[in-house]
Amino acid sequence: MKSLLLYLLLFPAYLFSQSIVTVDGKRILVDDSLYIIRGVCYSPVAIGDDRSDPADFSHIDQDILLMTQANINTIRTYVPITDETVLDKFAAAGIKIIIGFPNYDDTFQYPDISHGTYLSYINTYKNHDAILMWELGNEYNYHADWFNNNINNWYTILNNASAAIHNADPNHPVSTAHGEVPSADAISRCPQVDVWGLNVYRWDNPAPAATQFSALSTKPCYFSESGADRYNKNLSREIQKEQAIADTTIWYNIKDKLDICSGITFFAFVDEWWKGGNNSSHDATGFAMTIPYDSYANEEWWGIVDIERNTTEAYVALKITFTEHALGIFDRPVVQKSRLVPNPATNKTVLLLSNPLFEIVELQISGLNGNQLVSIQLEVQGNSIEIPLDQYHLQDGVYFVSVTGKSIQTNSLLVKQ
Repeated sequence: MKSLLLYLLLFPAYLFSQSIVTVDGKRILVDDSLYIIRGVCYSPVAIGDDRSDPADFSHIDQDILLMTQANINTIRTYVPITDETVLDKFAAAGIKIIIGFPNYDDTFQYPDISHGTYLSYINTYKNHDAILMWELGNEYNYHADWFNNNINNWYTILNNASAAIHNADPNHPVSTAHGEVPSADAISRCPQVDVWGLNVYRWDNPAPAATQFSALSTKPCYFSESGADRYNKNLSREIQKEQAIADTTIWYNIKDKLDICSGITFFAFVDEWWKGGNNSSHDATGFAMTIPYDSYANEEWWGIVDIERNTTEAYVALKITFTEHALGIFDRPVVQKSRLVPNPATNKTVLLLSNPLFEIVELQISGLNGNQLVSIQLEVQGNSIEIPLDQYHLQDGVYFVSVTGKSIQTNSLLVKQ
């Protein structure tokens, strides 16, 4: 009995609580419960290092704390996490990981497909409770040149590797991160792929991509990348508010598609200074792309926290929206269910009420920092309250909107752009 107690104390706890992840139609289930991904792409690289250096987990405790406070439930990696203590910490925090495998690791540090080492990794960690899915490749469909100029070679590798994973681990799905929506032919070539990740950058509304994928496949999809950076090339400066508006708008747009889309891993959690210029400086380099709101992707400014782990306005905004979703509260109704339409809004929005009102109410609008910007009384007669945003001279941003009266108390989150 004494030796058994010692064994239980020393044996990793996660091995006794392994989650079983399955696919049911267009849904991802964890232990038979619907799982919606509220996530971030996670690729921590230290100042001065580049992608050929090992991932920097010196901030892991702080990162996990920030993630849990924001109700982030998933991270997506581009290479496997080979430090078991890091996996343990994510499992203890209740954060699931989409473990990414490259086809060929030219840094020779991580398990990959071409060397067959991905299966050794999977056999080692397939019972770890941190694992949500195994993911193969990232936007390889843009790189036929990596596969003898025939992208079908990649789809063959992808399908065969997926089948091998199923044989090794029947308790976790296999996904791939595809650049934009895969063609019907690509999907048909990969029947062993369980979930399709979509890297989609369509300004601040990638949601139609989920509809397009759903018309082609009966399998689940999720947005493996989308988002915005916080540097405005046209103005040559950081504008955190733009990133906050864009990321919140993206979430609101895909939130209406959660019946056919399993969520999102926003790009990205933390800035990566190695992407361009000097690895030891925060450079404003990038390229033209359909990124809100300057049509330019500034590679080193995508984090919702900076490289020193200072939070941004986008972090605060996503924390609010993810918390609402985690609590099952979409427009934060208190006494009466309500919904702002449109949201995001420009000149005006309308608060739609589930029951008619005939009374005077108080409308309050506050910033994310709690500063009250608007407090007025309105007479309401009917099922809606018009809110003329242009009269209140609000800057673009994310705001709390509350309406309080004798028979109503409701709170909503508004994106003005």
